[in-house]
Amino acid sequence: MSEKAVISIVGPTASGKSAMAMQVARQAKKLGRTVEIISMDSALVYRGMDIGTAKPSASEMAEVVHHCINIAEPEAPYSAAKFAKDAKQWVKEIQGRNNIPLIVGGTMLYWRALAHGLSEMPAASPEIRAQIEEQAKELGWAAIHDQLAKVDPASAARLEKNDAQRVQRALEIYLQSGKPMSEWLNEQPKDSGRGDGDIPLNLRLISIEPSDRSVLHERIAKRFDIMIEQGFLEEMKVLHKNPLLHPDLPSMRAVGYRQGWDFLDGKINFEEFKDQAIAATRQLAKRQLTWLRGISDREVFDPLNEADLHRCEQVCLAHYQLI
Repeated sequence: MSEKAVISIVGPTASGKSAMAMQVARQAKKLGRTVEIISMDSALVYRGMDIGTAKPSASEMAEVVHHCINIAEPEAPYSAAKFAKDAKQWVKEIQGRNNIPLIVGGTMLYWRALAHGLSEMPAASPEIRAQIEEQAKELGWAAIHDQLAKVDPASAARLEKNDAQRVQRALEIYLQSGKPMSEWLNEQPKDSGRGDGDIPLNLRLISIEPSDRSVLHERIAKRFDIMIEQGFLEEMKVLHKNPLLHPDLPSMRAVGYRQGWDFLDGKINFEEFKDQAIAATRQLAKRQLTWLRGISDREVFDPLNEADLHRCEQVCLAHYQLI
């Protein structure tokens, strides 16, 4: 694999990552090179989840080759470890065609697996997980978050109190191993020595981060309204009728889909569905920004500044010596 760093464009949801990637690809084409995009988004991997994930359009995917989109059924979980393995293979194949790989997305666990490998955290424990769920039914997830704060304050500070899935996993890891999740994540992942597939990929991190959080929130709300107009609920109804799917699957835990499932189950009304989905997406953006701000060597560009956006595009093209 080439020693030259591969550019990874990241940022919070709705920040304009995909638009920047398409712009770089179009400019590279004018300069005689072909860019192939590797999606780094844990929801885009699933077939049938198009509108609610803001998946690239058919015309965009026809214009620029995209990898890691529509490669799994929503009932079949796709992991960060699998992404790291697949992405390295795609990079190798793309470079073998003398094309330019461009990794784009906001699933930061995927980025960490690709850039650093994954620490060997304990596998899921159904017994401990069931105990935590029983406690949550009795006390509420805010109380479970308080428990987590006592044993793993770093993880608790990073997670929202109502982020049940991640709070549960963090507490589960501590109860199972006696070691906080934050310590597991900070440890240098072990190299299993099985070959190139285990070697972290050299990435140059380009981060698209809006300077005004309120504008990002407005974008998120507007995009969700557009998704509804495009037929997101009709998409959800098809998924909801699939007997292989249930709300505990990673695919159905994606923001918007989790709330859509509750709406179709009659647990919340339409306005609650909309408000909760937008709030969950804003929380996702907050988590992504928190994660990104912990990476010191990222290069930050403001999508609300046209000059900065142009500079970002030029930096990407210059990296591959196209300008």
